[in-house]
Amino acid sequence: MPYVKPIQTANRTNFLASSKVQAFTCLVSDTGVSADAKGRKIVKAGTILPKNDATAQGILYTDVDVTEGSQPGSLIIEAYVLEARLHTAPTAEAKAALTKITFR
Repeated sequence: MPYVKPIQTANRTNFLASSKVQAFTCLVSDTGVSADAKGRKIVKAGTILPKNDATAQGILYTDVDVTEGSQPGSLIIEAYVLEARLHTAPTAEAKAALTKITFR
């Protein structure tokens, strides 16, 4: 008898307005991240890191699971971004700090 388990699918919103993106590896911290219904701590793609304020350095490219502690991720530092599609709107301070990201 075969073992069958349900397939999980991901529903991601594309927040990029162009395929031209410059991103670098960063360490995504697990501090302040709440666990979801399955007990996983996920930092969503489109999150402004390290904080959504004047200290902003970039936007997280993909989801990162930090359940087991800080993990590497991809940080966008230069791109065209559709602001309305980000799950959290960037503050005016974050926009000023992210000089190479164009919000549309």
